[in-house]
Amino acid sequence: MGILQQNFNIQMKINSLQLENITVLAPLAGITNLPFRLIVKEMGCALVYSEMVSANGLLHKSRKTEQLLDSASEERPMSVQLFGSEPSIVADAAAMVESSGADIIDINFGCSVRKVVRTGSGVALMREPEKAEALLHAVRRAVSIPLTIKIRTGWDSSGSQAFRIAKIAESCGVDAIAVHPRTASQGFGGTADWSLIAAIKKMLTIPVIGNGDIVTPEDALRMKNETGCDAVMIGRAGIGNPWIFSQVLSLMRGETVAPVDLSLRCEIMIRYLKVSVNYFGEKHACYMMRSRLCWFTKGLPYNSSFRESIKRISSEDEATEMIRVYMNSLGNVGM
Repeated sequence: MGILQQNFNIQMKINSLQLENITVLAPLAGITNLPFRLIVKEMGCALVYSEMVSANGLLHKSRKTEQLLDSASEERPMSVQLFGSEPSIVADAAAMVESSGADIIDINFGCSVRKVVRTGSGVALMREPEKAEALLHAVRRAVSIPLTIKIRTGWDSSGSQAFRIAKIAESCGVDAIAVHPRTASQGFGGTADWSLIAAIKKMLTIPVIGNGDIVTPEDALRMKNETGCDAVMIGRAGIGNPWIFSQVLSLMRGETVAPVDLSLRCEIMIRYLKVSVNYFGEKHACYMMRSRLCWFTKGLPYNSSFRESIKRISSEDEATEMIRVYMNSLGNVGM
């Protein structure tokens, strides 16, 4: 049976937390803030992640860090991803996150950004299994809500570090694990090795979330089919393309995916603008939208002209009018 004709089980639980389906938004620094998560949630995503949150920043009462915990009932369930290297500090931060109302705590074992790795956090933890085990034990003792981790392949392509960390995580009471099968040195380059997701799925009893190289809705089904993962995590492909989550669900139900029409694209852009203004205030939101609205016009005709026009927006009304004018112009050229 072809992958597009298969009917998958599209429900999943992480410990006692029931998800509506098996689509997950990956944590993306500088992108997966509250307004963006709300838009993705409206498009059918079952579980959204915060941006990566510094455990040290939380304990030092950094307002900028604390703001990353902001949430809304409409986006629930929501996972907060922490990064840090000292077990006691991460455990204390996790307790703060739980008290803030988060549904899941995730520990980052995959960030390969130099300034994070230098502190012993992120993917650096994958080469220190004893410290990783101590950290996970400490966090598990500190919180009662579901606990997950997100890992990479490790520091070489063998996957040996991923296998070891995965087994440690399960033994420490971690409730699910997301696997991004690229090495530390790959960053977002090269090709994700989905066979590693399949291998980790076979060795664990807890749910495994697959991540990496999902560009189209069909890719999500192919990952599910090839790896047996319990859920699919979408990151960069969702930027400017939040409807990919509803498209994945349509395919998994055996339905035909309709192309995204201009009216929906226009509606989502205006909705994202409005939610951002409500959250950040008009001045700051419009400054952000000068670069972010063009996410949604990638590949469309005359998008460079639109990108130039929005560089000077200063009000919600002005930005809304520019979006409508641009979308109407596309309709007039026969799209």
